[in-house]
Amino acid sequence: MPQQTLLNRELGVLAFNERVFAQAASEDLPLLERIRFLCIASSNLDEFFEIRVAGLKEQIRQNPGLRGPDGLTAAQTYQRVSERASLLVERQYRLLNETLLPLLEAEGIVIPLTTVWTAEIAAWAREYYRREVLPVLTPIGLDPAHPFPRVLNKSLNFAVELEGKDAFGRNSGIAIVQAPRALPRLIRLPAGLTPHPWSFVLLSSIMQSCVDELFPGMNIHGCHQFRVTRNSDLFVDDEEITNLRVALQGELPQRHFGDAVRLEIASTCSQSVAQLLMREFALEPTDVYRVAGPVNLVRLMQLPDLVPRPTLKFAPFTPGFPAEITKARMRNTDMFRAIARHDILVHHPYQSFNPVLDFLNAASVDPDVVAIKQTIYRTGTDSALMEALLNAARSGKEVTVVVELMARFDEETNINWAARLEDVGAHVVYGIVGHKTHAKMSLVVRREGSGKHRKLRRYVHLGTGNYHTRTARLYTDFGLFTANEDICADAHEVFQQLTGLGSAKKLKLLWQSPFTMHPNVITAIRAEAELAKTGKRGHIIAKMNSLLEPGVITELYHASQAGVKIELIVRGVCALRPGVKGLSENITVRSIVGRFLEHTRIFYFRSGGKEQVYLSSADWMDRNFFRRVEIGFPILDARLKKRVIEEGLKIYLRDNQLSWQMDTQGQYTRRKSRAAPFSSQEALLAQMAG
Repeated sequence: MPQQTLLNRELGVLAFNERVFAQAASEDLPLLERIRFLCIASSNLDEFFEIRVAGLKEQIRQNPGLRGPDGLTAAQTYQRVSERASLLVERQYRLLNETLLPLLEAEGIVIPLTTVWTAEIAAWAREYYRREVLPVLTPIGLDPAHPFPRVLNKSLNFAVELEGKDAFGRNSGIAIVQAPRALPRLIRLPAGLTPHPWSFVLLSSIMQSCVDELFPGMNIHGCHQFRVTRNSDLFVDDEEITNLRVALQGELPQRHFGDAVRLEIASTCSQSVAQLLMREFALEPTDVYRVAGPVNLVRLMQLPDLVPRPTLKFAPFTPGFPAEITKARMRNTDMFRAIARHDILVHHPYQSFNPVLDFLNAASVDPDVVAIKQTIYRTGTDSALMEALLNAARSGKEVTVVVELMARFDEETNINWAARLEDVGAHVVYGIVGHKTHAKMSLVVRREGSGKHRKLRRYVHLGTGNYHTRTARLYTDFGLFTANEDICADAHEVFQQLTGLGSAKKLKLLWQSPFTMHPNVITAIRAEAELAKTGKRGHIIAKMNSLLEPGVITELYHASQAGVKIELIVRGVCALRPGVKGLSENITVRSIVGRFLEHTRIFYFRSGGKEQVYLSSADWMDRNFFRRVEIGFPILDARLKKRVIEEGLKIYLRDNQLSWQMDTQGQYTRRKSRAAPFSSQEALLAQMAG
């Protein structure tokens, strides 16, 4: 049976990023969108080093001789990962320099390097430098009184090689210049300086061309940009903390100064400077990446937004609305009445996120609403949804918000929201220490009826994605509005667990991690296998971000051997190997990478024709099953179930444009088909956009 190893896992993460990079290399995509995908691949790689590589290096430090199931130490695993990452970086810069920049120039969009600047561009750059850049720079000449400065994680810096004596007779030979983060990295040139309609220069080019002004009377022998990536994982001792928010607030400032894990330097950087930087950051040659261009490709993400060329971008779209929401608006009926009539399904980003905002806005001002309960994992710094919760608390409603403070890279944002909510009287809790609250739930309690028939009724929204208005336009997710009494009672029970104390009660319809999600998934897989053993048709389709949990993988192998047809749509890392003779011949694995980030988790079990369909916040990973609070919720309405099966699963199984097929060795190739081209995402846009 194929083994899940640390190497497989890390290479699996890199393999997904290679599929993202393939979008940047695809000639079928609009040019500015290719730039965007290049930046996304670069950003993903940054996070890979900040978290995954940082973890590898920590294992090397703590257990240098420990070997995994594949016989490799962490150091050997890191060597393999480093080689693969280096190749990806080299491909990124080659694509930028040899393909994308020439194509941009052909479209009148240029980013000229200093080597081709005209005298007019150079004069403008120096004037801009003196006006906008020089006043905020602080050069540090290295000597005993000026040690190497603390360099922020992923910040732009320059190592300047100098010769000569300064006003005090010093001659250190090296100075460090840090570019303040407040300065824009991509600056548009005034019209007329080049023959091209859209001309830009990089801040790094301006600083390198004008660095002499920082060191008057000195000879400049080299000015080399560099960037350091640091360990950005936060550590909080679950057993020692007494207040999670206070503990995190103490840790967050140190994130910018964690241990260095990668050094990016200009390809022209001298070996002596490279050696100096490696010593300062305690890095080895395998940690150094020489790049032929800006050390941070993510900064080019601004370019598509700065160039108003619609033909070079994806066609804009207006998200649609579920028919039930549209009818309610036309009839001037409130959302609660529409939900009480029957369940409502929303499919983002093809359908608008506004119904979710409308649900909470209506609850915040409705005099009949007495309580609102909400989980928050990621929501953004500027959130209309959080403002609705603040307004509800100000108006005297019972507002309870479970804020996950350990949502990676959103800790500071969530801490700030927690403080604001507490200031207006909301009940704020931080979930369960040691178990991230990843479930996506919103519950509204409303008093309805008249006279002696007046009673409380609950409404919930459950989702596969975060309550984040920006990502709702970029990520594919489902959300369900329902007044089903059993589902609402289950959601209430989960909130009780998160805010109070007591043993977990058995839920009626929801699957929940860390209690019932894993055993229920195992039971459902085994049920399909038992049906197949009796000669009946067994069928499983599952869509998720990652598949790594060994117990589930083992059961899928057994189900395949029993004759169950298993179709997996796994966007990212998948430790299962499909198509292995005698083991997984009935399993296929594909990954969809397109305009939108595939984020939906859907579990389909044919169940003898009854067709069980669950939507979930959880992937099939150890952390989601055992170390997080997650929910899976059934789609009970036959009409909505049919929609989920078609829109969320079958349409992706037909895709031959965005689909990558995994082979028995875990390698991905573009799915080949003689059929007419079919893109799942484009089909859904055409079908559902407003």
